[in-house]
Amino acid sequence: MAALPRILVFGGGDEQAQAAAAQLVGGYEPIRAAGMESALQMLREQDFAGILLLEKCGQDLRDASLLPQAGGVLSQIPDGLALLDGKLRILWTNRRFLEMTGKPEPVEGRFFYDAFGALEILGPDLSPFHTAMGSGVSAKSTLRIGEKQYYEVHARAVQDATHTQLEYLVVSVRDISVEVLQQQKLNAVFQAGLELGELSPRDLLQMSVEDRVELLKSRIIHYTKDLLEFETVEIRLLDSSTKQLSPLLAVGMNAEAAGRTLLAKPQGNGVTGFVAATGKSYLCEDTANDPLYLPGAPGAHSSLTVPLTLHDQIIGTFNVESTKSGAFNEQDLQFLELFSCEVAVALNTLELLVAEKMTTATESTELILREVACPVDEVLNDAAWILERYIGHDPTVSQRLQQILKRTRDIKQLIHKVGEAITPKVANSPLPPRPQRPKLRGKRVLVADNDESVRSAAHELLGRFGCEVETAHNGEEALLMVRSFDYDAVLADIRLPDMSGYDCFCQIHEGQETLPVILMTGFGYDPGHSIVKARQKGLKAVLYKPFRVDQLLDEVEKAVSQPGAVVSNAGEAAGSTAQTPEPLTP
Repeated sequence: MAALPRILVFGGGDEQAQAAAAQLVGGYEPIRAAGMESALQMLREQDFAGILLLEKCGQDLRDASLLPQAGGVLSQIPDGLALLDGKLRILWTNRRFLEMTGKPEPVEGRFFYDAFGALEILGPDLSPFHTAMGSGVSAKSTLRIGEKQYYEVHARAVQDATHTQLEYLVVSVRDISVEVLQQQKLNAVFQAGLELGELSPRDLLQMSVEDRVELLKSRIIHYTKDLLEFETVEIRLLDSSTKQLSPLLAVGMNAEAAGRTLLAKPQGNGVTGFVAATGKSYLCEDTANDPLYLPGAPGAHSSLTVPLTLHDQIIGTFNVESTKSGAFNEQDLQFLELFSCEVAVALNTLELLVAEKMTTATESTELILREVACPVDEVLNDAAWILERYIGHDPTVSQRLQQILKRTRDIKQLIHKVGEAITPKVANSPLPPRPQRPKLRGKRVLVADNDESVRSAAHELLGRFGCEVETAHNGEEALLMVRSFDYDAVLADIRLPDMSGYDCFCQIHEGQETLPVILMTGFGYDPGHSIVKARQKGLKAVLYKPFRVDQLLDEVEKAVSQPGAVVSNAGEAAGSTAQTPEPLTP
């Protein structure tokens, strides 16, 4: 029959010790000590699995669960145990205590703190031994030895049954390094999250989006190495439309792996593709035998990959690798997942900044163009009028006027170019791309209408797609502009202040027969039958006001794409009652 664990029972009154020992019978072999000297002698000469230290109290010990409250078993692996005298000299220790001090020889007779060498008392009680002896209750403190070793010390004063004064201390020492370091890392991860996207207003003004991206990348690398202690890192961002995982940063990865095309698919795209597709973290303990792993860092034998998730949406992946097999555990997984959440928030903050700058740049450009467009048109109208009447006189003046016209026309294009230059150019734009109308880009369109709101709307709507819009107030200005400049299409109201739309159409075609013309009119309003007569002469199309934005774009696009051809009249469709989209009211 196997021997039962031996427990040394000490302290308290005779009845209390007898009752406690009786409760241990069956599971343990209780050994009672008559006094401290006897207890020390037995501890030095015999082996015990634990000590039950009892106080003089009237507590009912019939429930065995109360034993720890009455002193408890103080010597349990992996805790260290020491008995101290009133001057804090060590009287006895168990083997675990010696292991904690790192001393090969016994430490009896030495002061408690000297046994550990250089240490720092962190609290909460900076004098736990004196507190325990002075108050008669247990006291607790934390010791730090070196950079990464932490011990929690519990001290309780005990009274020899033959004395009336508290003369001894029972001290238990528990290694809490793992818990403390884990909490420190949690706090550091939280702090890192705050610092990842932190910039002062002055920094924001002085830094471009590209600079901010680089700063964020450098901070991620710093915390990954110094905080998480991972030497390799690869972060990819997910394009939700294409499912492609584009590299944001790669440190320690070979060039082929860093440039590899990966998609968010569970098969054929490595661990990264699997994680992005499923949203599940993946711990690869042995790269040589893992069916999903694709070679990444040189000589890597294990890897850890987690999704970058924001509001339950996967926005990318975070991957680290090691040259050691089984280098990562569940704790590493936990910290990388926590850190990846902070990275995702920082990336989202960056995307919001990019979106804000992109929107601000676009809105600023459109606002400038909106304010400048009409005054520029006025300059063009007046300069063209002067030039037409001055040709044949002083050639130098005519040449200067032509330069004024050219430079005036360039103003809006320069504004467009500046707007494009100040708009951030970054991959994985947070804003959905504006619908493109490539057939309109670079085309020059003249709009003749007496209504300023129509002229402004034409500038704004067509200008968004790179169309160069110029306007005229009446038919005379429109004809003058057509004679002075080249256009890809003309939009003219059927009721201009000085002539009908039909007359304007005919005079334009007398000089430029192939120039597409689109007439604009209110619903059914055509007292001079301009539309009917113009159709007979090859009118391109009609736009009925108020027209829809897509109608305007479609008709102008068809006109500039097929110069000289007579297109079908979409204007009748425009006036149909079946059209439900919200109209643009000029």
